[in-house]
Amino acid sequence: MKKSRTGIWVILGIVVVCGVGAVIAMNRKSSSLTGADEIPLALVKRGDVEIEVHARGEVSAAHSSMLAAPAIGGDALQITRLPQTGDRIKKGDVVIEFDPSEQHYKLDQNRSELQQAEQEITKAKDDALVLAAEDKVALLKARYDVRRAELDVEKKELDSKIDAQKHELTLQQNRRVLEQLEKDVESHKATGQASIFLAQEKYNKAKLAMDQAQQNLDHMHVTAPMDGLVSIQKNMDATGGMFFGGMSLPDFRPGDQVRPGSAIVQVLDLSGMNLTAHVQEDQHDNVKAGEPVEVAFDAIPSKKFRGTVKTVAGMAMQSFFSSESAHNFDVTIQLVDADPGLRPGLTAEIVFKGTRQTGVNSIPRQALFMKDGKRVVFVRAGSSYQQREVQIKGESETRAVIEGLAEGTQVALLDPTVPRKTGPAGSGSSSTMGAP
Repeated sequence: MKKSRTGIWVILGIVVVCGVGAVIAMNRKSSSLTGADEIPLALVKRGDVEIEVHARGEVSAAHSSMLAAPAIGGDALQITRLPQTGDRIKKGDVVIEFDPSEQHYKLDQNRSELQQAEQEITKAKDDALVLAAEDKVALLKARYDVRRAELDVEKKELDSKIDAQKHELTLQQNRRVLEQLEKDVESHKATGQASIFLAQEKYNKAKLAMDQAQQNLDHMHVTAPMDGLVSIQKNMDATGGMFFGGMSLPDFRPGDQVRPGSAIVQVLDLSGMNLTAHVQEDQHDNVKAGEPVEVAFDAIPSKKFRGTVKTVAGMAMQSFFSSESAHNFDVTIQLVDADPGLRPGLTAEIVFKGTRQTGVNSIPRQALFMKDGKRVVFVRAGSSYQQREVQIKGESETRAVIEGLAEGTQVALLDPTVPRKTGPAGSGSSSTMGAP
């Protein structure tokens, strides 16, 4: 009897243990399914999608001219006059003035050297004339001596033998003197011409230096090449050659010392304005030349502007401080309706109106995630999710046209690999969303 009761208790214990195990397993399965159901879902839908690309842009002048300090030799130049950013100027107006003191000094110095060179030319010419006159007199005297010696030699029959020999020696000596004098005259003439030539070269050099000094003096006033708007540039030398990220540089202003050739003022032509947008690299195929755009300037919120895509850059650019995912490419937009209130530097929100794609599969943009530089979605597979890479064929403001998923496929609107907080009772904090 005792053995029978013991067996019953053993059987009851086994049943209880099995029941508890089953309950735990069911709770685990229910918990797993509940966790999966906490993530909102969306369906891959087939239909028509109006492609739109949103971007930020900035107004720039179609034509501009940079005014710089004159590229002259010497020390730094000091700015004495400079307009302010935003000032309007006319063609021919004086925009920048520099202190001309040093150029005046150089001009006076070169003018003095020029006058000295002129005096040296006059002296060299006078010396050559005097020497030529002296040589002429010496030649006349030498020729006379030769002629007189010749006459003395001709009457040798009347003279003694000794006198005749003396006259012959005198003639030979006078001829040698004449011959040497003729050579000296040619040498004196060449020397005089060389002295005049050197003085003339010194004059030319001084004249060139004076003309250059006058030209540099004229360049102390920089004029505008066209009508436009003034944009003062940053003074890169204001920090003494030291620069680090985040440093704010001041604009050039009167009194600053600038190096020759430094860019100081940019003149912007307001007759033609372009809008340059910075579009993300993955939207390159959704922007085409000639497409219409809508523009809303931050400074003019009450008016919508229209335009067309003028050019699309073929290469994406990256800022030095940007991450790898921040690649952008530039798009130039021609505004259809100009406004006198537009100024270079104004920023705007731009909407590119792309083509309408019909009969395509699309999902909410919220269902797209970036993993290892790839665009992926998380497809519902029972109580879990599978990560799949998809091809993006276009995007609107809310939906993305994709390839690689069938119509009706469920995708997650939240990343299931990211842990989420749970409430005190262990239930998920996110509510279950039906497939839109």
